[in-house]
Amino acid sequence: MTDRPLAAYAAVTAAYWAFMLSDGALRMLVLLHFHVLGFSPVQLAYLFLLYELAGIVTNYSAGWIAARYGLTRTLYAGLGLQVAALLALALLDPGWAIGLSVAYVMAVQGASGVAKDLAKMSSKSAVKLLAPAEGDGLFRWVAALTGSKNAVKGIGFLLGAGLLATVGFVPAVLIMAAVLAVILVAVLVGMPEGLPAGRKGVKFTQVWSREPDINRLAFARVFLFGARDVWFVVGIPIYFYAVLSDGTAEGNRAAFFLIGSFMAIWIILYGAVQAAAPRLLRASRRPAPDLVTGARHWVLALAVVPAVLAAIVWAAGAPAPWLTAVLVAGLLVFGALFAINSALHSWLILAFAQEARVTMDVGFYYMANAAGRLLGTLLSGLSYQVGGLALCLVTAAAMLGLSAVGAGRLRGRVPTG
Repeated sequence: MTDRPLAAYAAVTAAYWAFMLSDGALRMLVLLHFHVLGFSPVQLAYLFLLYELAGIVTNYSAGWIAARYGLTRTLYAGLGLQVAALLALALLDPGWAIGLSVAYVMAVQGASGVAKDLAKMSSKSAVKLLAPAEGDGLFRWVAALTGSKNAVKGIGFLLGAGLLATVGFVPAVLIMAAVLAVILVAVLVGMPEGLPAGRKGVKFTQVWSREPDINRLAFARVFLFGARDVWFVVGIPIYFYAVLSDGTAEGNRAAFFLIGSFMAIWIILYGAVQAAAPRLLRASRRPAPDLVTGARHWVLALAVVPAVLAAIVWAAGAPAPWLTAVLVAGLLVFGALFAINSALHSWLILAFAQEARVTMDVGFYYMANAAGRLLGTLLSGLSYQVGGLALCLVTAAAMLGLSAVGAGRLRGRVPTG
């Protein structure tokens, strides 16, 4: 345990913010740039599949790597790898065939996925070790880190769309690489000492969790994040592009800004509610078992939103201004409820994890998170191509029902130590 927890927490948070700003911008750049180049919804989904698949592998192994070699090394590795991925993406040749372009971007996105999950696992594990043990200190610290990084990622969505519309794809990628490299150097110089340096005796076979509640929570997490990404990754951006763009260069730029603005507002709202979750749930005045058992109720409330929106989209038949307004409002409600669910999950994994194996438990849990995003990303492209936005939303509601099954089986106690 570091004797300067606030300084270490601030340094970890700053590094995570920098990474998530570039991550959000990169996602929007890739999605909109390749959609304009003529990629189908399924091809767009393919661009992100290796990103999510890499997250599964990375999280499974990164917990052991951090336990063996130390948290700061995995954090630095994540930031450095993201810089390399951005530079590689700038080398993409527009003259390449579609198949080669897809394969290349998938590979680069895979490297970015490894980078993201190294940074995420390191940051979340550090909170478990740095947060005060009294009262709802752990809930407040993890909610602040996760909520703030999502707000920053939302700004990244807007930044990516804005850079694409103003300076173009390659200059935007190079600008982000340069800024992130500077931040990496600053973090290397300014990181306080004290975070765990690693233990030589840690075995790779110890990664798989033997705690039933961690496994149940991981199951719930798969379908919670799959339900978000099944409409978020491909479905809603492409739907809004079809509604907002008139096919001209000027119309495309306007659509980029509007789509990026919606995605940014959604993520920022999500982050703000997530950061406020301990206060909204009155965590300081409620026993931990009440919060654990409430996880199922919150995910069931969330499932209602995509089910209702799907019915409205299906009944409308064709896009209309009023339908766009309803979708925006409904998806913002989804974002607020999703934030409560996500904050509860982020606290639960750290509460269930033991300090001696926190990086491995967190890595295992975020492996499930990446699996959900992979499933949601694939289904986003397939659902939109087969049944449009309505099918994306129906799929989201069904996945949230499965998430409620996992959350409902949590035993309702928070272990300590």
